[in-house]
Amino acid sequence: MAKDWHRGWFSAEPHLCMSPWPQPAEHSLSSPLSAPPLVRPRGCFVRSDLTIQNMRKSKENVYLLEDGKRRGKKTGRNEFKVVRLAGAVFTYCRRFHAELGRQESSGLPVVHHSNYVCELPLNHRFPMGKFPRVLQFLIKDQVITDDQVWVPEIASKDLLSCVHTEEYLNKFIHGKTNEQEQKRTGFTWSEGLVRRCRYETGGTVLAAEVALQRGLACSTAGGTHHAFPSYGSGFCLLNDLAVAAKFLISSTQRKVLIVDLDVHQGDGTAFIFKDDPSVFTFSVHCGKNFPLRKQMSDLDVSVENGLEDREYLSIVESHLPWLLKTFRPDLVLYDAGVDPHLEDELGRLSLTDQGLYQRDLYVLKTVVSEGIPVATVIGGGYSRDIDKLALRHSIVHRASTQVWRECEM
Repeated sequence: MAKDWHRGWFSAEPHLCMSPWPQPAEHSLSSPLSAPPLVRPRGCFVRSDLTIQNMRKSKENVYLLEDGKRRGKKTGRNEFKVVRLAGAVFTYCRRFHAELGRQESSGLPVVHHSNYVCELPLNHRFPMGKFPRVLQFLIKDQVITDDQVWVPEIASKDLLSCVHTEEYLNKFIHGKTNEQEQKRTGFTWSEGLVRRCRYETGGTVLAAEVALQRGLACSTAGGTHHAFPSYGSGFCLLNDLAVAAKFLISSTQRKVLIVDLDVHQGDGTAFIFKDDPSVFTFSVHCGKNFPLRKQMSDLDVSVENGLEDREYLSIVESHLPWLLKTFRPDLVLYDAGVDPHLEDELGRLSLTDQGLYQRDLYVLKTVVSEGIPVATVIGGGYSRDIDKLALRHSIVHRASTQVWRECEM
């Protein structure tokens, strides 16, 4: 029997989520602070430059390099651990963009910062108070504990410049945007707004980094997909999804799939990656909704007003498995916007709480069962009832917790 979704999580389908990779033995590692060990090697997803051909496996289920040095049970200060998963070779991240990491926790990593919020004028339409309430409900309902919460660093200007122009960053960071530019974003400029957006972007980058190591990680913010390289739009000042994807593909030859199920098309993200074969943008959105002028994603599915749970989920089911098998991403960034909900003030679709839960559960199980790491952001959601909205946003974290446990990640 399914529990109330805000008190636990819905019961899963009868079948279990089977992990496609072998289960490596766990080892005790002593590593430098810049190369934190993992509690569960199964979750290590970062591709290594090493190839299987130049390695050989020892009887103790650790790996030896050609130089004969052991890597696994005991690791020297300048060494790293290598684990073989799903027929590929992976290595642990050497550094995270984090103020506080939680490598010792075996639970689902959740990324949050107290600076995800800033002051807004009274009765502003953007529900800023939802961000801390998401985390508070997750802890109150015992979905997660404090020791699962990672704290991101603020996104540096250099990091943001992989997507945004220097001119725009200078204007935005230093308060030089004009009235028309601010009106387009829906916000009046403030130092607090800049700080909030930079921490939010840092949170998505950190969630992606942790997902590459653990297999799954969730931010309590993010999904600002309307921001373009040279301007902000629609409550989005910095494009966190694009920054995370660009950062990851710039450092290695990775491919990133962005699954955007926010009710509004991710026009900024689509524009940024329109000529980038390393990033595939997939958007399911309400066609008669913001933005009025749509961009061209790699795959756009425009749906009619009033679409309900079953029809919506069938659309996702008909596209996601095929995308995973053909594009073969190294990471999925999942925008789990809750504005397709029937009570959302800006949505125009008719999904229920359980419909959103089944959507998130399906996406996460499908991706994880393919051995692909996934990082989630909460995306859009609009209601004047902040508690109800925050609970709705926490659905993706509850679904992620169920997948984490069923897949023994």
